[in-house]
This record gives sequence, structure tokens and C-alpha cells, in this order.
Amino acid sequence: MIATEIAVAVERNVVPVVFLNVLMQQLGLPVPAVPTLLLAGSLALGPLPLGQVLVAAVLASVLADAAWYGAGRAFGYRVLSGLCTLSINPASCVSQTEARFVRWGLPSLVVAKFVPGFSTVAPPVAGALRMPIAGFLLAAAIGALLWAGLALGTGWLVRGAVPGLIAELDRHGGFAAAAVGAALGSWLAWKLWQRRRFRRLGALPHVTAAKLRAALATAQPPLLLDLRGASMIAQTGPIVGAVVAEHDRLEHAVRDWPKHRAVVTMCACPQDAGAIEAARRLIAQGYLDARPLKGGYEAWMHEAALAGSATGSTPAINAQQRAGQGSA
Repeated sequence: MIATEIAVAVERNVVPVVFLNVLMQQLGLPVPAVPTLLLAGSLALGPLPLGQVLVAAVLASVLADAAWYGAGRAFGYRVLSGLCTLSINPASCVSQTEARFVRWGLPSLVVAKFVPGFSTVAPPVAGALRMPIAGFLLAAAIGALLWAGLALGTGWLVRGAVPGLIAELDRHGGFAAAAVGAALGSWLAWKLWQRRRFRRLGALPHVTAAKLRAALATAQPPLLLDLRGASMIAQTGPIVGAVVAEHDRLEHAVRDWPKHRAVVTMCACPQDAGAIEAARRLIAQGYLDARPLKGGYEAWMHEAALAGSATGSTPAINAQQRAGQGSA
């Protein structure tokens, strides 16, 4: 009887249930909303209730997106870095998603709801990049309308099969719960395996910021690839002499660099995830000396601050001068 009781509760409070469920999911909580939307669509008694549910879903989605947009606009890359830190798989660095967002622009917000993970990252990226609020809200609303409308419409089309499905769930509730638990357990195990695999691959030799600074001053400096996202580069400024690179276009960034020369990859990701991934890809392509920068951009700036204290000049200028020497 549990499935029947849940269906009755949803039917009686369908609008607030859908609103809260969608709001929580779009805020980043692990609460799936599509099953609720499918059930709500199947239980709707006519076009008017279905329209009310759709409005509630779109409103909740846009409100959550607006909150993330505001966080990105106020706190910039710190929000994106926090999202990356909370990821079960740190290799899925936010900067990769950000690069795709920058390339596609507003249309990416329309399809964001259909891409797992992207729907949470896209709004703060839009805020950090100072996308006009009117265009952002319009694109977010269109995306939410398509996403929620498709789920509700699908539920409406299969509404005749729902009573039988609910009855089956009541008869085999224990088996259904076990199946759901097994599916969730398998998903979590897969994610944890990915995390463990990344840590194993992360055993790649790194280069410290101090050694990188010294290498950039030699006659044959390494190529420094800056894999930070566009929003962070816009906030902190580019590193003079470094080549800004995207994960999806890594080969383009090194196309003219000899494979026997050193390459250093730098990101602003937890555990240097993006830099490690990029270095491994370069090694697989035949580059003999590709290493990630240990500690990433934070370590680079810390080294610049130490050098600035020693010489009496500003850290930012020192960092740019050293990188500029490397590009000579």
C-alpha cells in the first residue's frame, strides 16, 4: 500500500510537492525530480492542473538558477571551485564544463537541464562571467519549460498504465525497494571506483612552483599551459607567457611545441585533477616531459608572493615577469 499512499499524497499536494522537489534538485541536492514530474503528469486530471504543475516546476527551477547565478556573480570562481571540491569524481573539473559553456553561450542554458551535472554548474558560471541577467533568466526559463514539459507530457501520455504500475509496486514493494537500493549502490560504487582510479593515475610526477619558476628563467623554458576556467582568468588576469588551453582543445594549444620539450600543465582544481588529466593526455600523444604543477594556481601565486617579498616588488608583477621570461 506504500506506493498507493505516495501517489495519493502527491495527487493531493501535487503543486507544492513538485515545486519543492524541483527546487531542491536544482539547488544541487541529490533528490531526483523527473520521477515526481512523471507521476504528477500521470495524475493530472486535465490541462489546467497540468499547466499549474508546469508553472510550479519552471518557477522552482528558475528560482534555483537565479540563486546560483547570484552566488557566481558575488563570489566568482570560489563557488565553482567549491562545486568541484564536492564532486565525488574530482576529475570532472568545473573548468571543463565552464569552457563548454563559454563556447556555446546562451543556448547551453537551454540544454543544461538535460545534461547531468551541467544544470548545477551552468548558472554560477553565467553569474561569474557577468552574463546579462535578462538573457540568463529567459534562457533558464526556456530550458526549464522544455525539461519539465517533456517529463510531465510523458507522464500524461502513459497515464493509463500508471494504476497498474502502482498496483504492481504495492504487491512487490520489497523487491522494488531492493532494486532501487541496488541501483543507487551500484552508482555510488562506480563513482567511488572512479575516484580511486583517479588517485591511482594521479601518481604522475609533478613539478613544484619553485622549480617551475627556476625553469622559466632558463634558456629552454617549459611551455606553461593555463587550464583555469575563463571566469577565473577574467577575475585574476592571465599569466603573461602562459598559453590558455581548454581540455577539449588541448591539441590545438600544443600544436607547434616540440614533443621533446617540457610542458607544465596548471589548473585551479582540487587535487590538480584537470592538470593531471591534461598531462596524461599529452604523454599519450608522445610528449616526453609533461607534468602537472603541484598545488596549481594557488601554489603558483604563493611562490610569486615569496619571490615578491624577497625582491621587494609586487607578487603579481613578479609572476608575470617570470612567465614572460619563459615565453622568450
